[in-house]
Amino acid sequence: MQISTDVLVIGGGAAGLSLALRLADDYSISLISKGVLKEGSTLYAQGGVAAVLGPDDSLESHITDTLEAGAGLCDEEVVRFTVQHGAENIRWLIDKGLAFTRDDAQPGEYHLTREGGHSHRRVIHATDATGKAIETTLEKEVRRHPNIRLYENHIAVDLITGAKLGRDHNRCLGAYVLDREANRVRVFRAGQTVLASGGASKVYLYTSNPDTSTGDGIAMAWRAGCRVANMEFNQFHPTCLYHPHAKSFLITEAIRGEGGKLKLPDGATFMEQFDSRGELAPRDIVARAIDHEMKRLGADCVYLDISHKPADFIREHFPTVYQRCLEFGYDLTQGPIPVVPAAHYTCGGILTDLHGKTDLDGLYAIGETAFTGLHGANRMASNSLLECLVFAQAASLHIRQQKAENEPDDVIVPDWDESRVTDSDEEVVVTHNWDELRRFMWDYVGIVRSNKRLQRAEHRVQLLLSEIDEYYGNFRVTNDLLELRNLALVAGLIIRSAMSRHESRGLHYNIDYPERNDSHPPHNTILQPTHSDDATSAMALAE
Repeated sequence: MQISTDVLVIGGGAAGLSLALRLADDYSISLISKGVLKEGSTLYAQGGVAAVLGPDDSLESHITDTLEAGAGLCDEEVVRFTVQHGAENIRWLIDKGLAFTRDDAQPGEYHLTREGGHSHRRVIHATDATGKAIETTLEKEVRRHPNIRLYENHIAVDLITGAKLGRDHNRCLGAYVLDREANRVRVFRAGQTVLASGGASKVYLYTSNPDTSTGDGIAMAWRAGCRVANMEFNQFHPTCLYHPHAKSFLITEAIRGEGGKLKLPDGATFMEQFDSRGELAPRDIVARAIDHEMKRLGADCVYLDISHKPADFIREHFPTVYQRCLEFGYDLTQGPIPVVPAAHYTCGGILTDLHGKTDLDGLYAIGETAFTGLHGANRMASNSLLECLVFAQAASLHIRQQKAENEPDDVIVPDWDESRVTDSDEEVVVTHNWDELRRFMWDYVGIVRSNKRLQRAEHRVQLLLSEIDEYYGNFRVTNDLLELRNLALVAGLIIRSAMSRHESRGLHYNIDYPERNDSHPPHNTILQPTHSDDATSAMALAE
């Protein structure tokens, strides 16, 4: 049975839920989530949402800070658009019932914290679990809305396009989607399709992201003919808890914003040697400084110390982190905790305009899966949830201007064909390739890169893509196979983008090109799909 809907939303985080709620009163919405609805990156976002809310702050200051953090690659029009719509989206969340933390020193006001790259306190938060508060608040609204149909434990396989069906007019018609519980692929037909599927940080061995962050939206859009941009800029969060069982539990940047110090194993501080802003420097600088010191000393980690603050202050402001650290034997109030960088945020993605519209008619991309031009070469802390909210609003307004309905009935979308495939008897191939991919990406395409490392990575990813393509063509699809296929493709795009940038800028640092090249106007790395059997074949375009 094929499912028809006005709007298909792929992804259940802040971006997807916000857009669904903004359209649901007037359109039928089908929202698919790879796991249970809340199991995405939004749930784990700790810090907050950056917006101009304080009397001493200004739009111009937020814009300037974002442009500086982006290392010359932010689109100023996009930055201004996003910042200008920040406060109204915070009010929208508050109207939905989200309880942001109040300021005890100023009754009736919200508490604003400061994070790396910000010149003012402008990060509104719900203690240290803002993402969880946003996700659960919006989830509650979505679950009770009569026009939203939820499909949890579903993973999109590929987009359905007019070109793939041999039609003259190429537009997105929906998606093939694997029902993970029933183990069958279903057709979702849609007038408008929205990719809100998050980033691709699981391409790295160590990441703060949940297992769902496998670049699915980016890979599907690429296969459908959409351009991607700035895939070389992968943000590594400087401070994740270093513990064999913590799975890179993120330690919020707000701890450094409230005075936390990074220290070496002997207790010495070091950030002042790398940047005058110390611990409040942008994330790329802090992550590279930690990486440098760990390699220089042969250390497994560095340490983050906020124990000089009153114990009650720490427990009140960071209850989630405090409790989680206790579970692993560390008391924030008593001494430093071990931390390491981990892959955290994909700054590149599917190229879109100010409405979230992609190159393909009927297809939008919002949130981390999209490249809007907001982040440039480095995302400033807490601008990500802001982007989710603002572009969900923008896309919803643009969709309202379109005909959010299915194509005419004469468009025949064939069901998924499994007549020539069998069940796999070699799942070990998927597991092995998954491990190999994430390890060589960490070793060769991580915080610090070189031409030789990138060449090695490119050679390995092409071999993997060839193996995966053969495997995909012969066996029934599974969740693990789909994620591996998408991750390998995205890895190839990251490598291709990194190889084309002959400088070090923002999150991309190449020891063979250690300086930032300002002799020409800075450019985005835009990859254009070409007609080739190679899944990552692309033409690099400078913009």
